Amino acid sequence: MNTRMIAMTVASVAVMGLAACNNAETTEPATDAMSAEGAMAPATDTAAPAAATGTIVATAQGNSDFSTLVSAVQSAELVDTLNGAGPFTVFAPTNAAFEKVPAATRETLMSPAGKADLTKILTYHVVPGNVTAAALTEQITAGGGSATLTTVEGGTLTARAGADGSVTLTDEKGGTARVVQTDVAATNGVIHAIDTVVMPN
Repeated sequence: MNTRMIAMTVASVAVMGLAACNNAETTEPATDAMSAEGAMAPATDTAAPAAATGTIVATAQGNSDFSTLVSAVQSAELVDTLNGAGPFTVFAPTNAAFEKVPAATRETLMSPAGKADLTKILTYHVVPGNVTAAALTEQITAGGGSATLTTVEGGTLTARAGADGSVTLTDEKGGTARVVQTDVAATNGVIHAIDTVVMPN
């Protein structure tokens, strides 16, 4: 009897030992997984708010293609306006678009004497509301091939869809710009990049 009891005790201890080992093996990966999630969670939480809290200006500042635009916005003292609640839709000229403007004209516009004209030009690139590419396409379709956009400056831009699906803007002077990138999201609106600076009357 004693021998049987000893054998049963040994067996019980062995089973408990195996169970403890199995629990340890099961628990360790779970802890590692939780640690991995814990390590990734802060990175995700940090990245998401940065994207979520980027205003029109902050988003433009984060894109090297808009560095000239950002300088112009600062010169015209429109940073606070474009950091406002909005929403705004900005047809943002790329650096290459600004390069098409004669250097002398750019210098004049960026000078204190040119501030009023610069402000007029920049606000002509801004439309009230959040007009996504899809919404703009719908407006063009509803308008029978074109849509008239009233800008913050007070003038209008005419948007049309090309045969290749691209969208062009015609300004009040007859100049055209092509939308080269759409739906760059910001917390207070959306940015569409254009390849030419549009001009108001």
